[in-house]
Amino acid sequence: MSIIYLCMIIFLLCLALFDLSVGVSNDAVNFLQPSIGARAVKFRTMMIVASCGVIVGAMLSSGMIDIARNGIMMPAQFSFKDVMIIFLAVMVTDVIALDAFNSLGLPTSTTVSIVFDLLGGTFALSTIKVISDSSLSYNTLLNSGKALNIIIALFVSVVIAFVLGLIVMWVARILFTFSYKKHLKYIIAVFGGLAFTVLAYFIFFKGLRTSPYCSESSGNFIEAHTLWLLPVTFVVSTIVIELLHLLHVNIFKLIVLFGTFALALAFTRNDLVNFIGVPLAGLSSYQDFMNNAHNITPSDFMMNTLTPNVKTPPLYLLIAGIIMLIAMGRSQRVQKVIQTSVDLSRQDEGDEMFGSSKTARALVRFTQNTGNTLNRFVPTPLKNWISSRFDKDNIILSDDKAAFDLVRASVNLVLSAVLITIGTNCKLPLSTTYIAFMVAMGTSLADRAWSRDTAVFRVTGVLSVIGGWFITAGAAFIITGLVCLLMYFGGFPVQLLFVVLIVFQIIRSNRKPVSKEKTQNQDEDSFRLMMRVRDPELVWDILKKHVSRTQSHENRFALKEYNQIMNGLANEDMKGLQHADKELKSEQNNLKKYRRQEMLGLKRSPQDIAIERNTWLHLGANANQQFLYSLRRMLDPIKEHVDNSFSPLPANYVQEFLPMLQHINDLMKNTEAEISEGHYHNYREILAEADECKDELAILRKKHLKRIQEGDTSQMQINLLYLNILQESQEFLSVMRHQLRAAKRFMEN
Repeated sequence: MSIIYLCMIIFLLCLALFDLSVGVSNDAVNFLQPSIGARAVKFRTMMIVASCGVIVGAMLSSGMIDIARNGIMMPAQFSFKDVMIIFLAVMVTDVIALDAFNSLGLPTSTTVSIVFDLLGGTFALSTIKVISDSSLSYNTLLNSGKALNIIIALFVSVVIAFVLGLIVMWVARILFTFSYKKHLKYIIAVFGGLAFTVLAYFIFFKGLRTSPYCSESSGNFIEAHTLWLLPVTFVVSTIVIELLHLLHVNIFKLIVLFGTFALALAFTRNDLVNFIGVPLAGLSSYQDFMNNAHNITPSDFMMNTLTPNVKTPPLYLLIAGIIMLIAMGRSQRVQKVIQTSVDLSRQDEGDEMFGSSKTARALVRFTQNTGNTLNRFVPTPLKNWISSRFDKDNIILSDDKAAFDLVRASVNLVLSAVLITIGTNCKLPLSTTYIAFMVAMGTSLADRAWSRDTAVFRVTGVLSVIGGWFITAGAAFIITGLVCLLMYFGGFPVQLLFVVLIVFQIIRSNRKPVSKEKTQNQDEDSFRLMMRVRDPELVWDILKKHVSRTQSHENRFALKEYNQIMNGLANEDMKGLQHADKELKSEQNNLKKYRRQEMLGLKRSPQDIAIERNTWLHLGANANQQFLYSLRRMLDPIKEHVDNSFSPLPANYVQEFLPMLQHINDLMKNTEAEISEGHYHNYREILAEADECKDELAILRKKHLKRIQEGDTSQMQINLLYLNILQESQEFLSVMRHQLRAAKRFMEN
């Protein structure tokens, strides 16, 4: 029997390694998003600073590990068998949930996941005990007081983080404006000194004092002299920062670096329990059982030893920190998850990842109406002065790819680190994702980054992410409870089945392609540049290149899909047709994004040009859309035909259509070359040749109609399918002509 539990412990420790890797992919957004969004320093420098914070935070996180031991359950009421089932179910569910959210690029909360996993598993087994023993109750089995405090802190922190982010950022922007370098002389030293003092108080004075590595005498000294340590820290840091400012050091970059270190430290102190707390609690339970359970079955050995708090061996914490560093440096999913948070908080308009929802529209409308009402009571001179402090025309960004400036990055980091450290010092495992994300949303709202044209999309995005957290909580509670029940009643075979399932999921997940957007980097960079530059003439030049790339891409895509559909019919390749179906659906979403990007660029172009070329931009975009409609009208009947294993396309039909197929390929390639190169020397020849090809298709269509009337009715299915191909191929060429004409008229000087 002991060998089974040994295998379970080994598996839990292996899952801890994977959970560290998956979890840091999700939670790296918490401390990397501000510096990446502001492009404050080189990525390598930022990672070194964050790595130092992670290592220090890991070494100071011992006290939080106890949440997994006794924060949710009353371990003295559970047997060794019970807690091992709970811990195994928690880790299985947690890894699958986090991996799913990372694959979608959505930041979720590892704290919410682990807390509700533990709560669901403990509740399920508590229900069994209450039913079987009337003397027991949920109050004696669940640490309900502590669990309730944790849950309340999780969700109240969302509101606190958002409101404080909104207020602090508004004050900071009033002080510095977007052209912050003009207003540094008198306030940057005070601002930097205040930021350093606040972080020092919560991380060093409060954090180190409660750390297991701080001696009692040192802790007592810090506690007794805090009132004079704080002003001394403020004065010294203010003087040092003023001297550095006089030496032309960018103080905001220093604040961002120190804030990144502080937030990484606070994140690791708070969240390491989410990744290794359960496996370490399982290891402690196994060691206690093996040392003390003489002639006692796992079902009868009660886990009293989990009740007191213990000091986690520093070696375990150090190993966990090193694994997190390796995973953070190698994970390709980190950038994908970070991008969601950066896009929702960027300063300018741009491509929106989310659509609009009814709830978001109602919230935006209510907020606008409330703001308009309150605005009537504000004196006009005061409104004008405040508006002048929020003038974004002279915004200072680190580079063209930055989503916001260093002032906002500093506020995000300092405020998030302070809030998380407060929760950690109170032994409450707050959601670092909740806090960091909602602080970022509050500061972006205060910075007027949510214009009327983007607010509904940003609110929808925020609601989507928050909704994902609530879904995480509910799903974690229910799924872990069900898994616990299955493992409890199914015994070792069911437990082994879940082990195999999780191993399969891990292998399958790591074989998936992480990103499908590598080919879109050039378009994304040009779009960000188009949103950054202030000269309308430069915007117009960038827009023309962006439109040219979009139209040439759609031309290549349409031809590739056309050939894939034709080959799928000729070779009865159902897999190829399904792939084409999937790509058409994906491209439909891309077209919406491209069209919005181009409209935003046109709005920022010179007004006379925008009015003149507006029609041709829309005609070109419509042609791109019509390519997909034509391909869809071809694909659907062909896919159904092949899927039903109907009669294949006769060889004589294939032979007579091959010249047309080659002709269409040549025309599409020539059109793409004209658009991508922008010279249009063969414009009229291509249009004339396309008309000739359409005439040839018309002749072939009439020939086929006559063949249908004279032929065997048993071949009617394939005959009608072939007729549809001829008709849609004609329409395909018409769309090509419209695209070429619109592109030329849009680009010509």
